[in-house]
Amino acid sequence: MDKNVGGMDRSARIVVGALLAVAGIVVALGYWELGTLLGAGAIVVGAVLLVTGATQKCPINSVAGVDTTD
Repeated sequence: MDKNVGGMDRSARIVVGALLAVAGIVVALGYWELGTLLGAGAIVVGAVLLVTGATQKCPINSVAGVDTTD
């Protein structure tokens, strides 16, 4: 799979992914009462965004034909 994530898309994925992952961990540790399922979901979505931002490869972009690289 070729790189298809770049520019602002990549930056946004990394920042939002990190924020979601940290928020999910905070919920999982019990410091923020939002529910276990919501915390786990935030961790998973955050991790996916971090990985797709870091590797610059997104399978959903590939299927949709979206390429945000310069």
